[in-house]
Amino acid sequence: MGIDLPLIWAIIIGFGLMMYVIMDGFDLGIGIIFPFVRDRTDRDTMVNTVAPVWDGNETWLVLGGAGLLAAFPLAYSIVLSALYLPLVTMLAGLIWRGVAFEFRFKSDESHKPFWDKAFAWGSYIATFSQGMIIGSFINGFTVVNGGYHEGALAWITPFSIFTGAALVVAYALLGCTWLIMKTEGPLQQQMRAFAWPGTLALLVMIGIVSIWTPLIHPSVAARWFSMPNMLYFAPVPVLVLAVTYLMLRVLRGEPHASPFLLTLLLLFLGYSGLAISLWPNIIPPSISIWDAAGPPQSLGFTLVGALFIIPFILAYTAWSYYVFRGKVKAGEGYH
Repeated sequence: MGIDLPLIWAIIIGFGLMMYVIMDGFDLGIGIIFPFVRDRTDRDTMVNTVAPVWDGNETWLVLGGAGLLAAFPLAYSIVLSALYLPLVTMLAGLIWRGVAFEFRFKSDESHKPFWDKAFAWGSYIATFSQGMIIGSFINGFTVVNGGYHEGALAWITPFSIFTGAALVVAYALLGCTWLIMKTEGPLQQQMRAFAWPGTLALLVMIGIVSIWTPLIHPSVAARWFSMPNMLYFAPVPVLVLAVTYLMLRVLRGEPHASPFLLTLLLLFLGYSGLAISLWPNIIPPSISIWDAAGPPQSLGFTLVGALFIIPFILAYTAWSYYVFRGKVKAGEGYH
């Protein structure tokens, strides 16, 4: 029995995208909640919590995109053709917020409000675009003779717009809980106050997506609501409710890292639900990872490089977060 190279590559790409959500989600979330924090010192503290690590967070997005091109060229061509506009919009948002991130530190007082707004708008645009991409991906693509066969704006649907808004809520909660862990005093208390309704809003969003998806996709409904699948997959929604309850209970106290970890668990459960709904299709509704995979020689050659570089990415990421662990106080950065 040979090695299932398409399966290994699907796991690598899925892992890379999940790491991106974890790493860059709280970074974008800080930009999303930026407009709701008026104090300039608090805003500087918020940015200082991610200043040492934010550049490396998007490494995982690059890994996912490059891996898709290397391992699943058919999927890459269809996804790029179908989602060219939201992908370009997402990249523009990421670039704009990256420029604003650096310029707000170097600008004088008269120009800081402009760069604050740019940082927030870049975060909203990038996050909303990512959410719409997810919604469009769930909806699937019309493929004829190996090519995308719909219009340039087919990705704009009520469902994709809702998933865009849902991801904004998810990243905002991730940003709030990151700041609960990394800050103290009034700013931390404000983030705790934001996290409570944010948790309930995310639960509602997850519930709506979980109901809406099987209603518009019979194949997803058959996957979740047929026996014995219902028994196998029941832990996912049960755990979502349990984690939400635990999150609300923790927020009543004086939490540190637990809200952030619980939010990561919620996002992971949502990610798991997406994987269950679509597996094994890499291009919904009918192109599997094996149908879209490149030649075995290409998969094997690129896998060697991926298995070599991924441990280095994990190592420097873990080291950077370890070095810059601890609280960030108002008026101070890392030394």
